[in-house]
Amino acid sequence: MNVTYIGNLVRSEGDPKVLRSGPSSLGTADRLAKALGWFSLALGAAEIVAPRRFTRALGMEGSEGLIRAYGFREVAAGVMTLSPDKSTGLWSRVGGDALDIVTLLSGLRHDNPKRANVACALSMVLGVTLLDFMSAKATAARHTRSKGQGRLYHDRSGFPKGLQAARQARKLPVQSRSPSLAPSSAA
Repeated sequence: MNVTYIGNLVRSEGDPKVLRSGPSSLGTADRLAKALGWFSLALGAAEIVAPRRFTRALGMEGSEGLIRAYGFREVAAGVMTLSPDKSTGLWSRVGGDALDIVTLLSGLRHDNPKRANVACALSMVLGVTLLDFMSAKATAARHTRSKGQGRLYHDRSGFPKGLQAARQARKLPVQSRSPSLAPSSAA
């Protein structure tokens, strides 16, 4: 069952029903931003709830507070990415990725027995950083107008049924008033 038709279940009897839906106004960049926002929320929640698992897997025990702080940062970036101002959220994700990369680089030291895990995590973060960067650039290009470019409304009349229908409505004869509403003549 299509999601559009589910909305018909909660409509009142007199409300119009949705017969079919049109094309989505979300572009590829918007869909990628939405996916990255949900990914951010999930990753951030995991970092907040189980920071010890991350530090143990990376051989970085003692950094649980930092991982938890990164989790809160990740949740905030996810919320911003899912908001109407998704560009800010995406750029904050790119900045957060830079912090993650620097932190993971510190885990590549020779005395860390889990260096291979850190290298794997680092390659994943680099891949996600590339996605974040591409999505931030594409979203900015899609939703930003140049300074001199205003919105064009030349094809809009302001009349719901169009200008021609409004002109036709003016040509209709005025209905006569009922006697009870006619102005009384002063005698």
